[in-house]
Amino acid sequence: MGPHPAVAAIRLAVRRVLHDILTEHHSDPGAAVAFPPGTSGAFPAASGAGRTAGGAPEMPSAGPREFPLGAQREVPSAGSGGLTRAGSGDFPAAHEAGRPAARQAGRPAGRAGARDLAPGATMERPPAPLVLVACSGGADSMALASALAFEAPRLGVRAGGITVDHGLQPGSDLRAEEVVLRLRALGLDPVESATVSVGRDGGPEAAARDARYAALDAAAERHGAAAVLLGHTRDDQAETVLLGLARGSGIRSLSGMAAVSGAGGRYRRPFLQLDRQTARKACMVQSLPVWDDPHNTDPSYTRSRLRHEGLPALEKALGKGVVEALARTAQLSRDDADALDSWAREAEAGVRDGAGRLECGKLYALPPAVRRRILRRAAIEAGCPAGSLFARHIEEVDRLITSWRGQGAINLPGRVVARRQGGRLVIRQG
Repeated sequence: MGPHPAVAAIRLAVRRVLHDILTEHHSDPGAAVAFPPGTSGAFPAASGAGRTAGGAPEMPSAGPREFPLGAQREVPSAGSGGLTRAGSGDFPAAHEAGRPAARQAGRPAGRAGARDLAPGATMERPPAPLVLVACSGGADSMALASALAFEAPRLGVRAGGITVDHGLQPGSDLRAEEVVLRLRALGLDPVESATVSVGRDGGPEAAARDARYAALDAAAERHGAAAVLLGHTRDDQAETVLLGLARGSGIRSLSGMAAVSGAGGRYRRPFLQLDRQTARKACMVQSLPVWDDPHNTDPSYTRSRLRHEGLPALEKALGKGVVEALARTAQLSRDDADALDSWAREAEAGVRDGAGRLECGKLYALPPAVRRRILRRAAIEAGCPAGSLFARHIEEVDRLITSWRGQGAINLPGRVVARRQGGRLVIRQG
């Protein structure tokens, strides 16, 4: 008998993402590692090594060898002194926080060409990638952590976890410690808790989000993680689309959250096609304890009001299927926005003069959606904070091109000023 349908659904979603990560990892020409002759290159001597999963001594290796993708061996767990399952190509003694040995030794991690190899040395498969799960202890992220813990060893992927303590509630440090214990109980390694200080810029929700992502970025860099999995569901996507619609900030806001985002595609969201109830059901049938964040029901937060008042009202007025329709709108909007962004990048070179200044006449000839994207890019390059640059700002700059009547400069966030001079649009810090 197979797993419960909810459990099967979350595992399948994670498996697909891990397959993508593995494909990217093994196709990276800079990930190959060279080993000198006479060494196995796979598992350096360390306490507890040299035995198979069944406990029998392993025969010494006569030379370099590779293990097929997904092959399992027991190797020393980093920082624990114990044994953990790992995929082929792990280098426990040669790693520090999951980074390739070559990088730890100060060598560049680029392609190892023939001239870099010692006589008789061979090329080995790169070490197994590390994937972290960001876990708050809630049902969505605990379901994600359990699916990662189940699928990663079967695909030869190392799996770890991180929880972020925002310090916004009494006892948040104890909650973070409990989440760490739960993640370790699932078999994840490394696991850590990161404490952050939440500022006030952009409001409490935006400030907490910024602090959280900064901590996740730092953890990914520190451990050399190939990706960080986030537990956003289809319901979260629908809420994000509605919030973007309320702001009136254009099609990009209606695009919601991308399945892959961040520098180098660091962040992956496997559950964007699954609803919140599926994740909660998966936790229940696996007897996974979950933590319900009181902020999620606090009406002082916009997203909480939308979740418990706005979406139910829409479903009552329009019928079931609103969440699915909004999630589908996000994907369609993202496809359109990506196409327009690509068009704008190609068109930008043609609207600049020899000195790189934007020519108003050529900008005027472009479709508004393309022209405004060019203006937004120019404002951000001049120093405008992207998160503070709204549609109304770009519309005012656009009027310097489409409705020019000698008006003065436009003040933008970040002390950036846009003005029209001699048929050119000048955008720079004032």
